This record gives sequence, C-alpha cells and structure tokens, in this order.
Amino acid sequence: MEKETRIGLFTGTFDPFTIGHQNIVDRVLPLFDKLVIAVAVSKLKHTSEEIEARVQAIKAVFAGEKRVEVRPYADLTIDMARREGARFIVRGVRSAKDFEYEREQADINKQLGGIETLLLFADPRLSSISSSMVRELQFFGKDVAEWLPQPCSGNPSPARFGGHETLKQTE
Repeated sequence: MEKETRIGLFTGTFDPFTIGHQNIVDRVLPLFDKLVIAVAVSKLKHTSEEIEARVQAIKAVFAGEKRVEVRPYADLTIDMARREGARFIVRGVRSAKDFEYEREQADINKQLGGIETLLLFADPRLSSISSSMVRELQFFGKDVAEWLPQPCSGNPSPARFGGHETLKQTE
C-alpha cells in the first residue's frame, strides 16, 4: 500500500513576502511532503507588485527546498486546493482579529470542499509584521530589509508603489 502524499497549501497575496510568512513556512514544512505557496491575485485586495515578480521572489527564498512549490492563482482557494490535491490549507494568525477572519474562512472551506485549515500562530517576535506595514514604510522611504527574507530584500522598490516617488522630508 502506497503512502498518501501529504500536501499543504499556503495562500496569500504576499505583497511582499515577509519574514513572518517565511517563519510560517519553515514551521509548517515538517508536516508535509509538499507545500504549495499559492500567490493570490485578489480582486478585493490591492496588490501593487506584479504577481510573477512575487512568485519569483518567493521561489528564490526556498530555492534549496524541494518540498516547496510556488505558483500564482486567481480563483477560490478551495479550487486551488483541489487542483493541487491539498488536504490542508495553512494560514498564519497574528491577532484575535486574524483568528476570527481565518476561522470563518476555514468553516467555508470545510463546507465547500471538506478541506481542513491549519491555523499557525505567529511567532510573537514577528506578530507585528505585515505586508501592508512593509509597503507603507517603503512608500515613505524607510529601509524594510530587516522584514524581508534575504533573497527578497531587494524588493520592493519605491517605484512599484503606483509610480509614486518616495516622499522626501523638506529641510
């Protein structure tokens, strides 16, 4: 009897992919034979970086890890999970607000497709990091490298924020 491949699906817009995201992947990876990081194109959430650039940046972070695959998707998470053969959706939770939202999503995914969701609490040292915080700091010209995984630290560039110039303080 052949052992079933354990496949997990970690989804998000990852705009940009942060060390918080990387930490979730590193911590959950031992549970799976394969983890698909699915980069979402969301019609409800502004994404300022082209999806392919995000996919390539995340691939660079996990270049040495054969169990990690990265690809874009533009449909429902449950449909992506079915296509990939994933039995589990992985989500990170930083706060009570995140927990409530993710619990509701998990309930819907369970009802629609019978797929379980694993909620992994953020490492307390990383719980204040969010992609939107990183984007905002970058927009105002701050160095955000400490919140981005090493291969991603060259991204995002100020030019990717809707063509806005980095604001400079006047003297």
